[in-house]
Amino acid sequence: MPTWLTSIVWGTGAGAALVLGAAVSWRWAIPPKVVSTVMAFGAGVLISALAFDLVDEAVQGGGLWPTAGGFLAGAVVYVGANMLLARVGAKHRKRSGGQQPSEQDAPGSGTAIAVGALLDGLPESVVLGVGLLAGGGMSPAMLVAVFISNFPEGLSGTAGMKKAGRSKAYVFGLWGGIAILSGLAALLGYVALEDATEELVAFITAVAAGGILAMLADTMIPEAFEEHHNLTGLTASVGFVTAFAVHQLG
Repeated sequence: MPTWLTSIVWGTGAGAALVLGAAVSWRWAIPPKVVSTVMAFGAGVLISALAFDLVDEAVQGGGLWPTAGGFLAGAVVYVGANMLLARVGAKHRKRSGGQQPSEQDAPGSGTAIAVGALLDGLPESVVLGVGLLAGGGMSPAMLVAVFISNFPEGLSGTAGMKKAGRSKAYVFGLWGGIAILSGLAALLGYVALEDATEELVAFITAVAAGGILAMLADTMIPEAFEEHHNLTGLTASVGFVTAFAVHQLG
């Protein structure tokens, strides 16, 4: 299979976990503690992946300063965009309780939530494509981490959308569209940087890592703590160790 096509398949496949989580949440009423547990585990998995598969490899390939600069730039861009979206109704897009506003409560919030969900998923997808640049191979840990973390995002976000009165067409159109765009983002990450310098690849990889960490702190961890409280740290630690084991074995 051509490498460019592999990037699309992996990006779309990882994004499909959002649809899977949405399907489970739409079909069954998942207890809030279960949602929080899965979200905490997914957060731990992503933290491990961005530390060992993104930042560490970026430093080795392009050096400290491009990595540090890219990481901070990614965090700043994500936080800035997230603040703007929060003002128009997307602040609680990953919350499973009654925090999400309905379209009647906040006109335009449906669009804002869609854009916010896309913002959350793009950095993860881009790095899947970037990961194929070195020898045509991608870290299994990163692929597994994105898939595992996407499932609770779809699970929790859909639970909140249902309570806010969003339609089935909206929910599955949103997650399905993001899955497709995730594949295209992975392709973009591969094609756009195919002939780039190691420093630029490191910078872009670190931008994605910074955005992912900011996303975790702003959206996933608050939802994980909502019901889980004292066990959030332990569950996240289990997720971290799981992803680290996959990294080592891979």
